[in-house]
Amino acid sequence: MADLKYDIYLVGVGGQGVLTIGELITGEAIRRGIPANFYPTKGMAQRGGFVKAQLRLGRGEVGPDIPEQGADLVISMERSESLKAVRYVKPGGSFIIYDHVWAPTAVMLGKAPYPTLEQVGDEIEKAGASVYYIDPKNLPHYNGQLVPDNIFMLGVTMGQTTLKNILDSGDMMKAIETRWKRSAERNLFAFSAGLTAGVGCSCPPVARERGQGDK
Repeated sequence: MADLKYDIYLVGVGGQGVLTIGELITGEAIRRGIPANFYPTKGMAQRGGFVKAQLRLGRGEVGPDIPEQGADLVISMERSESLKAVRYVKPGGSFIIYDHVWAPTAVMLGKAPYPTLEQVGDEIEKAGASVYYIDPKNLPHYNGQLVPDNIFMLGVTMGQTTLKNILDSGDMMKAIETRWKRSAERNLFAFSAGLTAGVGCSCPPVARERGQGDK
């Protein structure tokens, strides 16, 4: 851990809990004695405005900006924002996508195109990163309701990417339980479902490396 340096770039839109993912990762890093610098940025205040954050682990003093091709991990909660974030992932890094579509007004009016998933995937592959895809249609249910997508996303990230080599999933579950005492069971279910998605659990194998078929 002494030589650890790990950068995470997060993007999405308002209302998705993108910053909550960053806050949970930051909190657990600090509890493990890892220096953590978290820099959130919000766009428009209303739901649907862009949200991004940069999280830099293992650096005592550091500027806020992750350089292009400098992120070990990109976590994206929206398709078009994924395309904007491609330039930050480093060759050999991990890029995980929750394929939520939030079409801006220009797209809905037919005045601007919206990227296809194939276009996004191709750009990430050109960047030399591993791509993991989460289909929102396969988000699990808990007591008849969809689980929180950001907590599920965090679980998938810790189960599928190199973040699992830095943070402990059991400690993250304790943090989730502490943060949401009244809805702990629902959030723990979401995290656990994401953590084991695609590796033999009963939930759909929604997380997979692009280009590989579901098992």
